[in-house]
Amino acid sequence: YLVLIQLFLGNSCRFIAKPCAINLGIQDSGPHRAQPNAILEKVFTSITKSPDGKRLEGLSKQLDWDVRKIQRWFRHRRNQDKPTTLTKFCESMWRFTFYFSIFFYGIRFLWTAPWFWDTRQCWYNYPFQPLTSRLYYYYILELAFYWSLMFSQFTDIKRKDFLIMFVHHLATIGLITFSYMNNMVRVGTLVLCLHDASDFLLEAAKLANYAKYQRLCDAFFMLFGVVFIVTRLGIYPFWILNTTLFESWELIGPYPSWWLFNGLLVTLQVLHVIWSYLIIRTASKALVRGKVSKDDRSDVESSSEEEDVTSNSTKGIFSTSSNGSNRLNGHVAAGQWTGE
Repeated sequence: YLVLIQLFLGNSCRFIAKPCAINLGIQDSGPHRAQPNAILEKVFTSITKSPDGKRLEGLSKQLDWDVRKIQRWFRHRRNQDKPTTLTKFCESMWRFTFYFSIFFYGIRFLWTAPWFWDTRQCWYNYPFQPLTSRLYYYYILELAFYWSLMFSQFTDIKRKDFLIMFVHHLATIGLITFSYMNNMVRVGTLVLCLHDASDFLLEAAKLANYAKYQRLCDAFFMLFGVVFIVTRLGIYPFWILNTTLFESWELIGPYPSWWLFNGLLVTLQVLHVIWSYLIIRTASKALVRGKVSKDDRSDVESSSEEEDVTSNSTKGIFSTSSNGSNRLNGHVAAGQWTGE
């Protein structure tokens, strides 16, 4: 299933996302390229990509360049290896397609499931509960997708929120695998569907930003923030954690793996609180400035302080300098946007 998902992603980027991006006027052009310089290139490739003050002074004397010019060169050089807007648009489109499809598949499946309306049904006759084919495919597809995110995280641009997302992916994969092995798939489907509820809105906001539809981007972002906070800080603890911590204890007792299972679920809740705080802080800045602020965890650095100020005042959170990969699977980091 992992191989199938990777093939689907590759073909969707090639035959669907790329033509859509071109029709929207998104060009396959990257950041400003650094001026060719053999000495600086050697330092960049062999010694350091971010020279300290002492090395900058030495290079300034050697090249007879101003220190600020050398700093700008290194920023440009780091940026030119980053993915283009077209690449990021394609990545966000396949993520949007998956999140949107799997969420509505989950809703359609769970709508007729008794445990969707009464969470105590998750524990009746446990562990002797049937595993239907629809439930099996739902689980396997989700697991394969999160494994693909785990692998791609090491090949994507490393973000400030790399550790948080790594913990998130580990906890998610651990929960999916653990719940499947212990036949806790009923409550597992509730957790999966709840987490998918907001992720496709985040990717939709990124797509709107890459296409330079700023108002639509901000609208999707605000909607994402509301849905994320309601589901992760409201429904998740009072619906999911309530049944796994209290109803399960009451109906089947503290089974041997109870502590590990709930420990992983509580770990996710801690991450939810962190991300919700960052989303709220970003939204607060948006209200002050009139639009969502620039992505502080961007993979492309501004080439000067003046560029930073301009970028913060004119671009949205998903500016063309931000990478759609993170995410959360693409959520928030450093007070801005991380699934995602």
